[in-house]
Amino acid sequence: MLFARHGYAAVSMRQIAAEVGVQAGALYLYTPDKQTLLFNLMRTHLEELLAAWAAEPKGETPQERLEVFSRFHIRFHLDRPDEVFIAYMELRNLEPDNFAVIERLRHDYESELESILKDGSETEDFRVPDIKLATLAIIAMLTGVNTWYREGGRLSRDRVERIYCNMVRRAAGA
Repeated sequence: MLFARHGYAAVSMRQIAAEVGVQAGALYLYTPDKQTLLFNLMRTHLEELLAAWAAEPKGETPQERLEVFSRFHIRFHLDRPDEVFIAYMELRNLEPDNFAVIERLRHDYESELESILKDGSETEDFRVPDIKLATLAIIAMLTGVNTWYREGGRLSRDRVERIYCNMVRRAAGA
């Protein structure tokens, strides 16, 4: 993906057309402009994330649900490095109306983890001084795996998931 490789601002519609094998003018039959293309890429990524999470078996206890969330987040994101990069790094390039839609979708996903942490705090499985802050920190930590993980490296995906689940549990005060 050109946006992931070069950044949104550095990519022209002409480059996008060349990448997909059409004339620049023909590209406008599919998208009215570069902003719409960026917005659609981000929206699609987040909608797919929410749909996949909705289909994921969740576990019973807050601790089980937290582990499922952590493993799911890592797996889903490692399978989509370009989409993740765009969805998290190109927010600054969205126009205000588009940003509001993406922010709402991100909030919907964050709310899933917030709910797990809240339930765990109520059952005293977790000791979290600020649930919203813990939510944002955990998601940032889990998403950060994409910046360094390489398939075939020192650690397998499963090993990374296990280590991160332990770190997330500690971050939640389990």
